[in-house]
Amino acid sequence: MKQVVLITGASTGIGKAIGEYLVEKDFVVYGTSRNPDTYPDSKFPLLQLDVRNPQSISVAVASLLTKESHIDILINNAGVGITGPIEETPEEEIKNVFDVNLYGPIRVTKAVLPQMRLQRSGLIINITSIAGYMGLPYRAFYSASKGALELLTEALRMETKQFGIAITNVAPGDFATNIAAGRYHAPLKDDSPYKAQYGNTLELMNSHVDSGENPLKMAQAIHAIIRKGNPKVRYKIGNLLQKVSVRLKNTLPGTWFEKMLMQHYKL
Repeated sequence: MKQVVLITGASTGIGKAIGEYLVEKDFVVYGTSRNPDTYPDSKFPLLQLDVRNPQSISVAVASLLTKESHIDILINNAGVGITGPIEETPEEEIKNVFDVNLYGPIRVTKAVLPQMRLQRSGLIINITSIAGYMGLPYRAFYSASKGALELLTEALRMETKQFGIAITNVAPGDFATNIAAGRYHAPLKDDSPYKAQYGNTLELMNSHVDSGENPLKMAQAIHAIIRKGNPKVRYKIGNLLQKVSVRLKNTLPGTWFEKMLMQHYKL
């Protein structure tokens, strides 16, 4: 029996790359999008789903189970970016990034867990970020939302082992996707005390994404994790510097690592 995969946020970027690659590997793939009609050429079916809307999640999961009767793999990929000084970021935008990046995966996970428990099997892959391992300047809320999902993944693994369900966290670095264009940017205000630093950091962050790695690398990594059957707690997928930065965060004195980050971002 072919394994059935559900990928949230699969109309573009990393989610799309993962979906297309798994289709080639003979998986039955369903993606989700807030507006699936916008993507008529998708190589796999897109279900209408907004991770902020519990009703749309329930409808999408029920529709999938009607078609396939089982869900073997959930990939919580849907997410949004956000940049800006903490002091100047509107509260509604802060709430939105946590609603999508943290509460969204929680909602979708809770929707599929009953079926996976019934099956006594399943794999849930939470896509977080290397940014979730450290507080990055002018990306505080993105880092915090992804870091919270990382910790949630650790706890969920232990709670669901008894049901034969495996949970893992995959943290990508910078990949060449449209996330920079789609994320919320707090406006650069002429009278802001953060204008110069924030403006320079924003340009640097955007250049990192533009020169990021091919999303196919993420797709191949996800496929390899699926094939393992017994995944580790976490995986980091990115260039050497990004992966080393996490190790340095855990080994260097805090002030040393802070100084390195500030030099990197030219602060």
